[in-house]
Order: sequence, then C-alpha cells, then structure tokens
Amino acid sequence: MVAKPRYAGTITLTSGAESAAGSLVPLDVGSVRSFTSLSGHPMPPGREARKPVPDGGDSKDSGRPRDDGNSRRHEAWTGTGFPGTYTRPMPAVPSLDRIRARFPALAGPMALLENAGGSQVPDVVADATRRYMLESYVQLGAGYPMSDVATRNVADAHRLVSTLMNADRVGTVILGASTTQLCHLIANAMRDVIRPGDEIILAETGHEANIGPWLTLARSGAVIRWWKVDRDAQDCPLGSLDALLSSRTRLVAFPHVSNLLGGIVDVAAVTRKAHAAGARVFVDGVAFAPHRAIDVERWGVDWYVYSTYKVFGPHMAALFARHDALAGLEGPNHFFIARDEVPYKFELGGSSHEGCAAINALGPYLAFLAEKPASTAPDRATVEAAFARMTELELPLQERLVEGIRALPHLRLVGPATTGADERVPTVSFTHVRLAPGEVVRRLHAAGLAVRNGHMYAYRLCEALGIDVKEGVVRISAVHYNTPDEIERTVMALAAMA
Repeated sequence: MVAKPRYAGTITLTSGAESAAGSLVPLDVGSVRSFTSLSGHPMPPGREARKPVPDGGDSKDSGRPRDDGNSRRHEAWTGTGFPGTYTRPMPAVPSLDRIRARFPALAGPMALLENAGGSQVPDVVADATRRYMLESYVQLGAGYPMSDVATRNVADAHRLVSTLMNADRVGTVILGASTTQLCHLIANAMRDVIRPGDEIILAETGHEANIGPWLTLARSGAVIRWWKVDRDAQDCPLGSLDALLSSRTRLVAFPHVSNLLGGIVDVAAVTRKAHAAGARVFVDGVAFAPHRAIDVERWGVDWYVYSTYKVFGPHMAALFARHDALAGLEGPNHFFIARDEVPYKFELGGSSHEGCAAINALGPYLAFLAEKPASTAPDRATVEAAFARMTELELPLQERLVEGIRALPHLRLVGPATTGADERVPTVSFTHVRLAPGEVVRRLHAAGLAVRNGHMYAYRLCEALGIDVKEGVVRISAVHYNTPDEIERTVMALAAMA
C-alpha cells in the first residue's frame, strides 16, 4: 500500500507570499492562511480545516501534524499557470532542497528529466566508490584485512539488494552487468530444461531485454506465444492472458512497468494466473524500481530483475530468483564451482567490487529519506519508508505532467491517462501531431530540459502501436528529486509548440 502524503489540500498564502505561476515556493507555515482538503485526499471524518498555529503549538488545533522537532519549512507547489489553477500537497521532511543537495549533478544548468534511461547518484554513492577503490581494492577471500573488507563489501551488497526486494525469506539475489545480461543468463540456463512444445508467453509491451533472450529458446523447440497489446487501452489486458495459458506454458515474461507507457501492471494477479497453469513468471522491474518499493515475497514472483543504475546506484543490475525456480538450473561459472554455490555459480567473473561498494552506499541514502540516522542498518522498514517518501514527492509531478500533456491539443499521450500512485509512474511518453519527436526534443533541449526520443528498446511495442520506430516517442521521466518547477517549465515549453 502506498503511503498517503502527510499534507493534502489547497494551500492559501497570506499577502506577500504569493507565487508566480508554477513556481516552487519555500513556504513558512506562518504564511499559510488556510488549509482546505482536496477531494482526492480527504481529511479524516469530523475534521475541518484550521488555521495553523505558531511553531511549537499544539497540532490538535491546527491543520498540520504535531511538531516533531524537524524544520518547520516545507515546500508547496502553487500557482495559476497553464492550463488552470493548481495546488499540491506540501511534502514532509526531508525537504526537496535537502534531497537535491545530495545529488551534485543536479546543480547543472539542465533539468534532468531522462531518468528512465539512468538516474543520478547521491553523494554517498560516488564517495563510497572512490573510497573503496583507494582503500580496499583487492581480491576477495585471501584472508588478510584488506581482503576481508573487500569480501564483506560484496556480501553486504547482495544482502542490501535482497532487503530492497524483500527477498530474504524466499530466494536469492544475483548481481550482473545489466538487465539484458541477466535475462540472457537465465534464458541460456533454461535451454537444458526446455522441451519441444513447451510454451513461453511474451508481453508485447516489454523492453527487448525481456523478449530477445526468450526468443532464443525457440531453437530448443519452445513455442512463443505473444501477449498482445491492446491499441486502445495501450496495455496487455489481464483477461487476454487466460486464452494464452495452458498446461504447456512454462514461462510468462512481462514488464512491471513499460518503460515507454508508464502504467503499473498488477504483478500479483499475473503471477497467480501463471502459477495456476503451472508456469513461472519473469518480471522486468526496471521501470518500476526507481519509484516504488519492490516486494517479491508479497507478489509471489519467480524471477524479478532491475537495473541498479536506474535506482540511484552503479551501472549494474540485480536479479531475484526464487529458491525453487533456481533449483532446476545450473549456472555457467567454472566447472569446479559447485552447482549449489549460489549466487557465485551464476556470476561469471564475480560482481563488480566497486559497484558493490556503490550499492552499499544506497543504504545511508535510504535512511536519510526515511529520516533515520545514516548509520541505521538497512532493513525493510527503512526501505518502505524511503520509497513512500519518493512516491510522496513524485505524485504531484506525474499528475501535473500527464494533465498538462492531455490539455494540449497538439500532443498525443502514449500510455495511461491515469495518475494514481498504484496506476502509473512519472515516465510519460507522447507524440506531436505536427512535429517529429526529434524536433520536439531539440526544442526542449534548447529550453534547458534534458529529455529524449526514440523507441526506448520497446521496438516491438512501437510497431504494434503504429509508432515510427526511427523517431519513436518523446519521453519525459521524473524521479523524486525533480521539482514541480521543472515540470511546469516542461509543460510551458510544450505549450509553446502548438
């Protein structure tokens, strides 16, 4: 369940605190005149909006929580910009300014809105990589102190990712160079167990990383069945999966979120259907992982993969494998490495040591988002609290972006028009009725907005939707460190392209 924002409602400012349209206002609670609930985030029954009291006052008589000792400064998004009046909830601490200060790359002149291609890293991640390479860059398992540090570093990275995915009780984590590499790794291992006539269902909405490797199993006699996209709904309807599943189905491969469409798939529902037919599921979570907390145990998936470089970390990837799903496969590492020496049997050449140091440094950043000390050992509660904070910050961005694009008659949204936390992520694609996507991107670049166009490696999806694969779509992808002002600038720039 996604946590609701701590504040939800219409914020009215006193004289002198009015903002320009679409601006990001540093808002002191003393300048708040009233707080009125939005229908989308109703206040509890029996509560009415009240005027906030001065700092240290009893929140029982105010429209905000009791003073918890944190800074009383918050940020509010308010204004009367295109296409109408809009207000948004104030996010809880840590503030957006504090978060952005942790990402040095954000100090540059461009608004970085191409995060679905790869996120920025916080300072602690870059610092940890440098420190590891300068202080303990040696081989594992040699028994001397520096080697012991290096050995713990790699083991700790596996543990942190396992916690991040909620995999501790149900499976293991394999680290690799990329999601594409890890998908090929398992597809190659499955060649020994696939028999002629076995069926594999592939979602047409998938990134090629979770399609191409499985197509190679046709050489072993596998039959490929396509879970086709509905051109009107722009998703793979859950109901259409029933007709594809049979007693011969061995695997269903699909994305948790299409990196082009942005809609969230009900992974648990797909998994239940596949398991009822005796099949396993392989889920591409790359476009989901930067935005919401992964929970492989709750969803019951067999395989789940994501790219760590899109979740504020190094250029690597991580794969969850359920114990029983992995048991029938043999990894490709050297013959003298035992079959049950997992994950090493599946990690050819081992994991990147400096990459593991970077992964480990994500722990303190998640603790920061969860308002816990940096020394807090990464645990599941911290992960969930951190991602709840990310969601809290992202919701206003995706709402404004989707609504802004839909309101412009010269743009065509590609993907769901919904904006709920359980419905989509702030990865939003569109086309222009007159301008080629490449031209739209060039104009956005000139406006200081870093975005891109293309098929996003969802080549087959573009073909199925009738989208020119050479130009593709324009994609704008935000994460929690992006600002309402950046989104407003984007909408205004697009409005100028009529």
